[in-house]
Amino acid sequence: MRGATSSGGSGDGGMADSAPAKRNSRKPQYSRFTQQELPACKPILTPGWVIATFVGVGIIFIPIGLIALFASEHVVEIVDRYDKDCIPPNYSNASLQYIQSSKTNKTCTRTLTVPKQMKSPVFIYYELDNFYQNHRRYVKSRSDKQLRSKAGESDTDNCKPEAVTSTNAPIVPCGLVAWSLFNDTYGFSLKNKALDVSKKNIAWKSDQDYKFGSDVYPKNFQSGGLIGGAKLNSSIPLSEQVDLIVWMRTAALSTFRKLYGRIEVDLEANDIITVTIQNNYNTYSFGGKKKLVLSTTSWIGGKNDFLGRAYLTVGGLCLFLAVSFLLVYVIKPRPLGDPAYLSWNKNPTGQMSWNS
Repeated sequence: MRGATSSGGSGDGGMADSAPAKRNSRKPQYSRFTQQELPACKPILTPGWVIATFVGVGIIFIPIGLIALFASEHVVEIVDRYDKDCIPPNYSNASLQYIQSSKTNKTCTRTLTVPKQMKSPVFIYYELDNFYQNHRRYVKSRSDKQLRSKAGESDTDNCKPEAVTSTNAPIVPCGLVAWSLFNDTYGFSLKNKALDVSKKNIAWKSDQDYKFGSDVYPKNFQSGGLIGGAKLNSSIPLSEQVDLIVWMRTAALSTFRKLYGRIEVDLEANDIITVTIQNNYNTYSFGGKKKLVLSTTSWIGGKNDFLGRAYLTVGGLCLFLAVSFLLVYVIKPRPLGDPAYLSWNKNPTGQMSWNS
């Protein structure tokens, strides 16, 4: 009896313990999803598919590259570096002293020859080299709130060291980006007749409408502790200061171009353009370069050989790989999915196989 009682007690305890274990089990309920039994697409990259894919990419990319290069070749571009040549001979070894002096004559005359016909509009750019507009402290030194509305005029917290004047009056626009505004100017003439430079629509319309306020006017600009680049007309709102708007859209690279204006007449081949430059902007203190660029455009924009060369390179590489794989497949074919090529099925000389 005692043995039976003990056995019965043991049996009850076993049933009591198994119920919680079943309830607390972490095993998921069966489903085709958890057991990975759902139908799936498992493409097999056969030699035929690989070769055909490379051939297709090459056939598509090479014509695109040729078309892009052809369009780029039709862009006529004149690039003139003038920062060195516009230094007078007596200041050739003192360029920084020349640019910083208020007594030196900054006027410089250059002549440009048009190599091919340039149909209007002819875009005018200035190009700066070794100028890092993407520097973290430089990019942060501005106040978008101040630029956008008159209510944010006193928001100059991020603009140091060009935030306020010596009397604590806010500078509008504040910050190093606006303070370093490009201030070289260009005048163009052809056959002793001045060419008008249009500045209409050189800035993004979205910037004019939403980022620069029509009720915000320059105030105390270039009157802080440092003297920077161009000055602004205090009677024109920031939304109409197109040169400032173009400059404030900071560049990502150290060499960049920014739109200065447009010439709205055609320029014929071999025309001699006289450019009168006011060489004011100081790139000499940091070893920068200044260039004047005249350029037409095509459907891909300005002159850009990189895009076409990139397409040709990728397309040519794909065709080369396709031919290489085809030769290997023809000269040394192998069955698809042959298990004999698996590493554990190979039996190198002097080693025992797994089966032995």
